[in-house]
Amino acid sequence: MYHPRYKGTHYEAGLKYGKLMKINGVNIMEFAKLPEDQLTFGLLCIKEYEMYYPEVLQQIIGLADGMGIDSQKFAAWLFCMYCYTNDNWCTTMVFKDDSTTMMARTSDFATVIKKLTESAYYQLEDCLAFVANSTAMVQMEDGVNEYGLAVGLNFIIPHKIKPGFNAGFLVRYFLEKCKTVKEVIDEVKRLPIASSQIITAVDQSGDMVAIECNCEEIAFRYPDGNKTFLVSANDFMCESMQKYKVKDIVDEIHSKERYTTGITALSKNDYSIEFAKNLLSGTYGFMCQYKKGAGFDTIWASIYDIKQKKIYRAEGNPSRADFKIDDRLDKIWNR
Repeated sequence: MYHPRYKGTHYEAGLKYGKLMKINGVNIMEFAKLPEDQLTFGLLCIKEYEMYYPEVLQQIIGLADGMGIDSQKFAAWLFCMYCYTNDNWCTTMVFKDDSTTMMARTSDFATVIKKLTESAYYQLEDCLAFVANSTAMVQMEDGVNEYGLAVGLNFIIPHKIKPGFNAGFLVRYFLEKCKTVKEVIDEVKRLPIASSQIITAVDQSGDMVAIECNCEEIAFRYPDGNKTFLVSANDFMCESMQKYKVKDIVDEIHSKERYTTGITALSKNDYSIEFAKNLLSGTYGFMCQYKKGAGFDTIWASIYDIKQKKIYRAEGNPSRADFKIDDRLDKIWNR
């Protein structure tokens, strides 16, 4: 994983990184080409970001300027992600007790992308600072910000799409703009949504939510009864969202198994950092045990220990890669 640090304005941060990519011979447009219908959709999304999130659009323009590429085509490619792709899988779990509040998450993806992934530190002007992980630069899959808000996404194959925010930019927006789960809930009701996803969030007070949403509907899932945890995989669980499931999809990515493993383990065990590591590593059941050589694997796993203000990350399959502490947020976490 790369570990960039972004500072300054959004445009300056993008420009600096874009120039580095160009110096290192990275040509994004070699694999960022879109069919005409997807290009048209991505270009329509630009108007939504201009209205609701102009800062991130400035970062994208800076990246494009630094690389010397067409910023609109580059933005369109980014905005189409999660709307047309079917190969982004993950498990997100949030849980708490009297001494623990955590998010634990795996990111499962084609192994060809592994060397291009990033764990970035952001401290841009007029925004909350955060550490987050990504397969696509300015978009984020999971992270935590300086106020102890942790957010992670789960991809759902889209039933329908409209111009708006995709899953990765929703996560990025919440980390950069929100301090609490309540603020996340308020914002998701306001923002235009393009793709289908579950956004799971937990804050330092222990409030947690799984937001199942697409371009037509939003449903909120909270812990049942006296339970103090939530699990999200790659299936909608809310009754109102069942009609948006794409039918006749074979569960080759073990979504139901991963969900069941999380529910069972969180129901029966005491919570600790070691428990979280073991859970993500597959000790309690299927979580990351994909067949070797399949071209698909868990490419990182994250733990955000909010009460202890610690970040742990395994850069690779957690059954084989060690979890290491990331201290980049330490100095400003909950100042």
